[in-house]
Amino acid sequence: MNPFVERHQSEISGVLSCFDRVVITGTLPDICYPQAMAGFLGYQGIRLFDYASWAEPLRDELRQNAERIAADAGLKIEFIRKSNGFRKEKRIKAIIAERGDHPGLVHIFSAMETCPSYRPRHDKLDKSTSLESTSSKCIHYYFYFIDEQFGLCYVRVPTWVPFRLQIYFNGHYWLARQLAKEASVSRCSITHSFISRTWPKRKIPLNLLTPRHCIGTWINGHKTFVPSYVTFTPAITGASCRWNMLLT
Repeated sequence: MNPFVERHQSEISGVLSCFDRVVITGTLPDICYPQAMAGFLGYQGIRLFDYASWAEPLRDELRQNAERIAADAGLKIEFIRKSNGFRKEKRIKAIIAERGDHPGLVHIFSAMETCPSYRPRHDKLDKSTSLESTSSKCIHYYFYFIDEQFGLCYVRVPTWVPFRLQIYFNGHYWLARQLAKEASVSRCSITHSFISRTWPKRKIPLNLLTPRHCIGTWINGHKTFVPSYVTFTPAITGASCRWNMLLT
């Protein structure tokens, strides 16, 4: 038993636990590694040395989509010029304090960050051309929003192929929103603890926070932020996106 719980067990009605940081990543099987990307381009009849010119319209589409989402929400995209010392969470906290914590898009950041990429390579010995992994830099968008079920979340969208998507939310906020339905329960945000005069009588479905449930919820919504994903459905593998989940 937890020493703190053991020491104060006479004052504690019950103990709840949940995941802290939940990170979901989305990758496209058709283009997520060099051989797959080369196969996809070949399937489309595109030369490997035309990889960059083929990818540029997709980059522009993502930028235009971000601008459209911001305009529809009445927001301006905030570009982070220097990441050192800048805390996105602190900025978001200030915005929520002003707008309230109702569901919807909160803010959009953009930043020039490192991303995976490919480059064509010609072998002079066997006269073959291939793609190899490399790193580059591109604009990344961070869409911060409050979801009715998961609370504060963000989606990190790179604007360059292979478009490795990242989704984040905090399990404590999810649990807090479940408990908020109980009038007798309040949340202490500093310590992530919960204070209750009476233990909730209604059974709280904590088993909903499972990888299958979280990923299933996001699959239907990711195209809002990454419309380019429909380009890869499904050319070769038959799978438009592969989702992975990291729980801490």
